[in-house]
Amino acid sequence: MILNRKKSKYFFILFTILLQSCLGTRHLKEGERLLYKQKVTAPKNINRSKLEELTGIETNRKLLFMPMHLLVSMYYTGKRNFKPEKFEKKIEKKNKKFDTKIARTTKLKRINNLQFRKQQKIEKYNDRLQNGNLFMQWGEPLSIFDTSKVNLAVDRIKDYLFTNGYFNNVVRYETEKATPLGFQLKNGINIRYRANPGKAYVIDSILFDARDTAILELLRKHSINSYLVKGERYNQENFTKERERIDLLMKDQGYYDFSRQYILYEVDTASLPDRRIIVKISIKDPAKRGYHRKFYITEINFTTDAGITVPGMNRKQLTFRNIRFNSYENSYNIKILSQRIFIEPGKPYSRTNTFNTQRQLANLDVFKFVNINFDTTGGQFIANIFTSTFDRYQWSHEVGLSVTQGFPGPYYNLNFKKRNIFRGLENFEMNGRIGYEGVAAATELGSVYQSVDAGINASITFPQFLIPLREETRYRFGKLNPRTKAQLGFNYTDRPEYQRSNTSFTYTYSWDNSRIRRFDFTFASLSIINSKLRPDFDNLLDSLFVYQGNTLKFSFDPSFVSSTGFAMSWNHNNYGNLEENSIYFRWAVESGGTFQGLYTFPVIENRNLQTFRYLRFNADIRRITIINKNTTLAFRFNAGVGYSYGDNQALPYEKYFFAGGSNSVRAWRPRRLGPGSYRPDESTNPEKDGLYSYRFEVPGEILLENSVELRRKLFGFFEGAIFFDIGNVWTFKPRVKLDENDNVVENGNSQFKLTEFYKEFGIGTGFGFRFNFSFLILRFDVGMKVYDPARPEGDRFVLNKIKFLGPFGINREPVIYNIGVGFPF
Repeated sequence: MILNRKKSKYFFILFTILLQSCLGTRHLKEGERLLYKQKVTAPKNINRSKLEELTGIETNRKLLFMPMHLLVSMYYTGKRNFKPEKFEKKIEKKNKKFDTKIARTTKLKRINNLQFRKQQKIEKYNDRLQNGNLFMQWGEPLSIFDTSKVNLAVDRIKDYLFTNGYFNNVVRYETEKATPLGFQLKNGINIRYRANPGKAYVIDSILFDARDTAILELLRKHSINSYLVKGERYNQENFTKERERIDLLMKDQGYYDFSRQYILYEVDTASLPDRRIIVKISIKDPAKRGYHRKFYITEINFTTDAGITVPGMNRKQLTFRNIRFNSYENSYNIKILSQRIFIEPGKPYSRTNTFNTQRQLANLDVFKFVNINFDTTGGQFIANIFTSTFDRYQWSHEVGLSVTQGFPGPYYNLNFKKRNIFRGLENFEMNGRIGYEGVAAATELGSVYQSVDAGINASITFPQFLIPLREETRYRFGKLNPRTKAQLGFNYTDRPEYQRSNTSFTYTYSWDNSRIRRFDFTFASLSIINSKLRPDFDNLLDSLFVYQGNTLKFSFDPSFVSSTGFAMSWNHNNYGNLEENSIYFRWAVESGGTFQGLYTFPVIENRNLQTFRYLRFNADIRRITIINKNTTLAFRFNAGVGYSYGDNQALPYEKYFFAGGSNSVRAWRPRRLGPGSYRPDESTNPEKDGLYSYRFEVPGEILLENSVELRRKLFGFFEGAIFFDIGNVWTFKPRVKLDENDNVVENGNSQFKLTEFYKEFGIGTGFGFRFNFSFLILRFDVGMKVYDPARPEGDRFVLNKIKFLGPFGINREPVIYNIGVGFPF
């Protein structure tokens, strides 16, 4: 018994020493204490995460929520090896080297070049002097408890509550010993901030005051759009927004020189009981003029080639819709240009129309910059538009890494653009692409071959709708950034099993009714698909169709695909930004075979091409929630349905839905999940080792999938993530196979049934690492199957059967290694 007590005592001492070593407290100076954890407590109606941000104090990041400060160890390892004198000598050496070179030359261009290079080198070394070496930049120093910083944090929280209507709030803090895992940490401390907001003040009434009756009437007329609402809690942010709203309202009504400084607030908290306040909004007159002048545009001048001077020549002038166009050459269609100008002579100044003009002219992708200013001299109010053009010809190329099947391969893109090709602001583009990938062979288990994908596309974009419209209608549509795009393309794929070509033509109308909403109406999409199959692969496709109902064979028949479609996308807060929460939503509907009933295409009859009639719908919703500056939560929901009503009862292969892969359910290989609880062929003995053969892509007609991913910055450009994926595809008709007696029976339940589908989701989880170089994100995700619907009910939980084997082996389940470029969603 005494021996056990001694062992426990020694273990306690040893663990305490180890814990303090992991947390880095040995780096504390005398009198310093480590701030191990901090927490803010407040009522549920208060944003506690916001209060935690306001403290401005960060504790050291831990490894997977364990009491281990690896980044602290990294920082102090770098600090021990950091020698600032080394960089000071390098700076001195570089200064002497470049100064000598500069002194030896008299050429101004050479001097400027040397000075620029010198500055770059010196800035690099100064950065190291200020921020330390790489380990110091990636790591983090100990978070030291500082009472002055804590008191400042308390003041910030109080100010925040006050600006949100809690005028009588009380905030205090208390400290306690840090006890990670139940062990008391020497020189470690936790802080708890306790915020008691009290009862909030609410707006009882809103009054307007202005000496100018026209302005007073304007404010009252548009008060319905006010951010200040009777009965709502006082919120200082809403007062700021209201000031901005009134400022924009005034400037949109012609008050060009109006400013926010003329808007005054008076908040009365004493006249009414029960924490009700009276808000008075006053418009102060300018001291010099004594009144607010309304400006009317007298004339508009548009110089399309600003910054260019041609000696001995004057700019030519053309007038259309009371706009004077000035240029050395009449290079642009002024009729179309005028459709992007929303300010008019004789009309009041409008800041919104001015900004819209600037934005829509920039959207033409012809002008390098667009500048609009107003000349108020002589009592006039003249609008001057200045633009500078891009180069008419533009070449660009790109080399990268493509990953779609799990086997990375290089690709090369070459792009050419000619702007204003017909001098009607049309842009012509041509691009070519060739890429190589390693792909799994469909006929030989475990083999990997090279796939070649090449394509060329040519398109022309017109800055208007190419349909008969009245001139006034075209002018109104100009605010929507209308485009008409015609594109012709050819794509070629060469794999060991087949060669496939696709010749396509699309004709699309696009427009935006705001900065966040875009619409695309594809009037016509036409494709001719041809494939050349290797005999053994052709036989395989036939057997899959006959014995399993797999429609893969139809994608390789000579086909003609025509469709009409409409799509809308909504991008709130620039999806993917790391400053605030953002949402992306896109839905698309498509009707296939639309033109076949209206027109008989000779190519179909002459070449006996297969045709398709179908309806297809897809919706994709994504959201990113910012938890803190290092952590984000990403969410995606993707759903779709495709229904064929043609003679062949099939969709074009490109129109099917697929589940599995690095951007889908990552615990399955690309396009290998489903449909439903359909069981793939056994590769060995699934009851013994849990392995199935996932050689073939499995198309579906119904798609449901959902993903949640927690992303966190670790250090430098290195980021980590944990994720949870769920999804599957289904068919409208069941898939079949032959049993041992050659009878046709269902092979699992591939058909979508309301009473069964919820039991047929494939569920996967895993973790990943990302190398975020800002211009490029490389991703490595490890997906593990949790629930496999292909297995018999009662045996579908497979997380306990994980095998970290063969990253590129086709039959290595259920752990899948995904390599990708960019985030999965």
